[in-house]
Amino acid sequence: MKYILGIIYLLLGILEIAAQPSAYINVWRQAPLHIPNESSTDAPLMGNGDIGMCVGFEKGLLRYYLTKNDFWRLQSKAEHLSGPRVGGYIDLKIKGFENANFEAEQTLNNGATKCTIKQGTNQCQAYSWVAATQNMIITTLTASGKDSLEIMLTLDTPCNEVAQVEKGVIGKTRYLTRAFIKDTEISTQIAFALKTSNNNSNEEIILSPGESLTLFLAVESKFKKKNPLKHVLKEVGKMNISRSNRLWKEHNLWWQSYWNKSSFTLDDKVLMKAYYQGLYTMGACSRDKIFPPALFGWVTTDKPSWNGDYHLNYNFYAPFYGLYSANRIEQASGQETPLLDFMNRGRWYAQRVTGTRGILYPVGIGPIGIEVTRDFPVMQDNGYTLPEDVESGGLFYRQRSHALFGTVNMIQHWRHTYDLTYGKRIYPYLLAIADFWEDFLVFENGQYQIYNDADSEKSGFCKNPGMSIALLRNALDATIDLSKALSRDADRRDKWKDIINRLRPLPIWKHHGKYFLRGAEENEKGQQIYGISFSMIYPANGVTCDSDSLLLAAGINTIDAIQQWQHHNSTSSFYPAAVRMGYNVEKVWSELHKYALHTYPNGFQLDNPHGIENSCTVVNTLHEMSCMSVGNKIRLFSVWPKGVDASFNKIRTWGAFLVSASLKQETIYDVSIFSEKGKTCTIINPWKEKTVLLIRDGKPGEKLAGKELTFSTSVGESIRLIPQ
Repeated sequence: MKYILGIIYLLLGILEIAAQPSAYINVWRQAPLHIPNESSTDAPLMGNGDIGMCVGFEKGLLRYYLTKNDFWRLQSKAEHLSGPRVGGYIDLKIKGFENANFEAEQTLNNGATKCTIKQGTNQCQAYSWVAATQNMIITTLTASGKDSLEIMLTLDTPCNEVAQVEKGVIGKTRYLTRAFIKDTEISTQIAFALKTSNNNSNEEIILSPGESLTLFLAVESKFKKKNPLKHVLKEVGKMNISRSNRLWKEHNLWWQSYWNKSSFTLDDKVLMKAYYQGLYTMGACSRDKIFPPALFGWVTTDKPSWNGDYHLNYNFYAPFYGLYSANRIEQASGQETPLLDFMNRGRWYAQRVTGTRGILYPVGIGPIGIEVTRDFPVMQDNGYTLPEDVESGGLFYRQRSHALFGTVNMIQHWRHTYDLTYGKRIYPYLLAIADFWEDFLVFENGQYQIYNDADSEKSGFCKNPGMSIALLRNALDATIDLSKALSRDADRRDKWKDIINRLRPLPIWKHHGKYFLRGAEENEKGQQIYGISFSMIYPANGVTCDSDSLLLAAGINTIDAIQQWQHHNSTSSFYPAAVRMGYNVEKVWSELHKYALHTYPNGFQLDNPHGIENSCTVVNTLHEMSCMSVGNKIRLFSVWPKGVDASFNKIRTWGAFLVSASLKQETIYDVSIFSEKGKTCTIINPWKEKTVLLIRDGKPGEKLAGKELTFSTSVGESIRLIPQ
């Protein structure tokens, strides 16, 4: 018996080790093919949430593309006149390596990336990392083989006639600045300072076999420092191998802390790698509270697709969906900033386009109130954008839901943290949304109706689009909650409740005896619309586990009919929507596997142009399957395949609870809940009708029974649930 238990403990230990991010690496057996690229790249991705770097290789040139979240060309104009821009390049041209082979490996636990370039018996290895705690990039070059390597080291930028570039050498340090000043509303500048560990400022480097050389690159922008060049020169001047080693320790400690925010353990290497890959990507690109990552996270050209903007259909919001349950609040914070900064312009549009109060947003915006789709040229994109898609100079595609969709992650943040400071920050935005829809809705036949709002980008004007209905109910419900928490606008709550209660139901239709959800009731010609945005289910919470049987049946039938498991749009909503509906779990599991394998080595979906939007789709889906909390009811492993053991620690739920639990041989164990804010907790009884004992801060508390267990909590209280 002891021998058997020993084997079990050993296997559990192996499972735990396999579940750590250090167990997974990304591998490239050839040079990335999509770099530079106007949309997503397939290159290794590194970053610290402010600066980013990715790497390509072609004809002997190893090029590091340098980006920074706050380096944009900022002008409210379309036609690629605004958007994020490449900061610069580190170029390493290796003589005689024009036909060399390229390989790379990247560890997910800290993003360190090793590029190996082989030409015959000679080899150059470049080991790079972006420091997590300082805007410093470290690259160590090592030569091996028969001959010495001749390497030309340069700092450079893309060719762009409107960019102002200055570069030179001060002492032993090379520097480069790039700025967009002419024809912009807000000028931007980025600065780089580069030195080597041997303090050699020559462009030509000779590396003998077995010899190493380290490059130190400091990066900063004018938004962070008044004189960024002076700053980076000072910072890189401090760098040496000893300081680099200390920075490496800090780097690894930061990533260790990041991974400890929550954990998920599953004996499935495909899904676990995708899980950690998604969280790594967002950890590497999202930490700036004013400039969150845009469409691609990393840009490699000065003409990114869709201006590389904050695209408000859903694309900008999607990468953040899974961060709240993953307890990565730092990476989610700041997502709301561009939306808040655009409010004045949104009010301007509401007044001119719809004649209402509140805010109305176009399809694409930038940071600091910039509108990157302004005056979009119609009929010049193969006829996709029609004259009626542009109103008062703004590109709307006739949708009125862009700003409304912006409430989704704000509400997720609020419901998962009940952070009152954050609530105060977003409340004016929610009020502006309420103002708009109070004016825009039409009350007729005892119901609030929506007219002249497109369900999707090219659906044209519709009546009662389902996505807007679901988003509006979700937003008003949260506005009421926040109004109470802040003790504000009590006189408006009855109106908001009335809209929630009498807003037109989600549109459904019947076909061959089955009910289905549909995008809207009818188009402007009175014809029925059958297409659907699954955003109405997730993240808008329009249909949940607690919805009536007709809506649930319609949701399941619609998932079954459309099967949108692999698509260039909205899989970030489709997978969690399928889970929310309780759809065939074996099918979900099988398709999630295929999805996790359908990627470039860096985790981006194959041929998906939308960059980081699907980073956390696997993370979010696994969390919904194992610890769903929509409607303030915690459901453990409610949509989970039989025979699959798993455990998780500190998944964050609605109500600001951190939940941990294990599933072994179809039985749930080790359920614990940490209450951050002292909210009332409701959990679906993990043991069906069994009586459950609460252990409060280590002491026996009350016993509860029934299908749903509801109990009070105190701030900072830890509660274990023990079946009796």
